[in-house]
Amino acid sequence: MRAFGAVLLSVPVTLFGLVLVTFLIGRVMPIDPIIAILGDHAREDVVAKLRLELGLDRSLPVQFVLYLGRLLHGDLGNSVMTSHSVVADIGQFFPATLELATVAIIIGVVVGVPLGVLAAVRQGSRTDHAIRVFCLAGHSIPVFVLGLLSLLVFYAKLGWAPGTGRIDVAFEGMVPSVTGFLTVDALLAQDWDSFWSAVGHLMQPAGVLGYFSVAYIARMTRAFMLDALGEEYVTTARAKGLSPLRVIWRHAFPNILVRLITVLALSYAGLLEGAVVTETVFSWPGLGQYLTVSLLNADMNAVLGATLVIGMSYMGLNLLADLAYRLMDPRVL
Repeated sequence: MRAFGAVLLSVPVTLFGLVLVTFLIGRVMPIDPIIAILGDHAREDVVAKLRLELGLDRSLPVQFVLYLGRLLHGDLGNSVMTSHSVVADIGQFFPATLELATVAIIIGVVVGVPLGVLAAVRQGSRTDHAIRVFCLAGHSIPVFVLGLLSLLVFYAKLGWAPGTGRIDVAFEGMVPSVTGFLTVDALLAQDWDSFWSAVGHLMQPAGVLGYFSVAYIARMTRAFMLDALGEEYVTTARAKGLSPLRVIWRHAFPNILVRLITVLALSYAGLLEGAVVTETVFSWPGLGQYLTVSLLNADMNAVLGATLVIGMSYMGLNLLADLAYRLMDPRVL
């Protein structure tokens, strides 16, 4: 329990470090937020007045304290690009990223785990080598290259995919937002045309991210299973005459589940982070595209807010994985 409490106590320390790093990034970048707001031709007296109002004329420690105070009140500032509060923008764009990453991790689990188990069971065979090459390609090919190739083949050449965006233009605004997941909201509204349009647009970016996830999960599952299959309890189970499927799924696999959950949580967090490039390629209106466009427009409040949310998501999933690991394996408590 002492180690369990230490994990919980590390949360505020890690969160403080994340906020501090995010704040410093915003201050060291060669972008003047005042110029971004007022433009290059603003009068000097107007620039000085706004700098005073925003507290940017004060020392860095004072600015950081003011920044912490606004964060504690849920204030991330206003976006220059949208003229809305950054919190409202994140609430609008983040569900699209969650939907994309969630479908991708489902693909990763459903495909990656069986592939990893099969590769371990057939170690050294052609099947094992083929799966390892497949996974190596998933790690080697950059996400943006795979995304562009996917658009070229399935959209431009074959015409199987609907193209970029989250839904066809004809269906935009027709589905009431309830969960923020467009496919789920379309199901709730029983709008089947919008649902299938949303599914069609989701498959390409989710497939690209899912392939990256499959490659990682399959490699880790294979490594864990090879360790488990070499243990004495597996040898004993085989000596008792149990079927190979029973040995694999009832004896070996449950013993790697704890470590695998940690891998899945970190993979999901990585998908939230990696969606930045994928969303840009597929014009997916999620937090990644919002972050990219904000950076190009020197919208530092939006950039820092989105970066902070992604960092907190990664930290939260890492914490949940650590807690799940300790709860499922009492030996590490």
